[in-house]
Amino acid sequence: MEQIINMEEQFEARIANEIRIEPKDWMPDAYRKTLIRQISQHAHSEIVGMLPEGNWITRAPSLKRKSILLAKVQDEAGHGLYLYSAAETLGITRDQMYADLHSGKAKYSSIFNYPTLSWADMGTIGWLVDGAAIMNQVPLCRTSYGPYARAMVRVCKEESFHQRQGFEIMMVLCKGSNEQKEMAQDAFNRWWWPTLMMFGPRDAESPNSETSMRWKIKRFSNDELRQRFVDMMVPQAEYLGLTVPDKDLKWNEERGHYDFGEVDWEEFWNVVKGNGPCSKSRLQARIDAWEDGAWVREAAMAYAEKQERRSSKTQVVSSKTESGRIVA
Repeated sequence: MEQIINMEEQFEARIANEIRIEPKDWMPDAYRKTLIRQISQHAHSEIVGMLPEGNWITRAPSLKRKSILLAKVQDEAGHGLYLYSAAETLGITRDQMYADLHSGKAKYSSIFNYPTLSWADMGTIGWLVDGAAIMNQVPLCRTSYGPYARAMVRVCKEESFHQRQGFEIMMVLCKGSNEQKEMAQDAFNRWWWPTLMMFGPRDAESPNSETSMRWKIKRFSNDELRQRFVDMMVPQAEYLGLTVPDKDLKWNEERGHYDFGEVDWEEFWNVVKGNGPCSKSRLQARIDAWEDGAWVREAAMAYAEKQERRSSKTQVVSSKTESGRIVA
């Protein structure tokens, strides 16, 4: 018991001194579980997030736009793989993470349960959604768990490029015809509030934020990040000539921040519970992909086993030959 207390004290001291925790270091079970939940949820969000964008690859307005969107979706797949690998260092298997997602036990970002209705949605997702992701993820480059922090460095670099690409789409639309400008405004109207929901529940209603911040897994609270996002995005919307769909939005000189309206928390919790507009179809798409890809996994495993047997056999023959030479 005394040994465990000493380990906990050493762990807390490392956290306080900004020394990263590595996979082989001792850590409390609650810290490990919190990381598994957060990293796997992050990984699931990257993979499920490919679906609303992948839907537009064949319908992009030009070959250039198709190739850019294809590259972006490929980046998101890579982000998911980095994050699954980081979670695996905590002792959970990738198959278990997939099973938790498919059963509904594990969650992913609520934003990916909304439909993409026009090409402007691709610009809005890149600009707003990836912008919110960057706001969330840049502090994670300094998170207390080493593998997670290192994975986030590359993820954030690529997400920053995605955000610029989305803003460029919106700028082209806003400078185009009246129909294009209206399409951009419509997409902005539909994605603004769901994007604010991405930062999670209010601090007072977030069961995990306080612990995550104490262990420096998170660096800022949900409400702090949401405020930073609004402050960053409103001037960009004004530059594009778009109207923020919030009648309560106004600059507060005394606070030095924008005041903004209340998120529809009933909608947020409804989506989190799996009742979003696309919740069932998005989850089913992941389940179908897993089941349809079973033969590929089986073939890959069979090939790997065959190669391992062949390698072992070659090593035995080589060893016997070498032994014979030594005897001779």
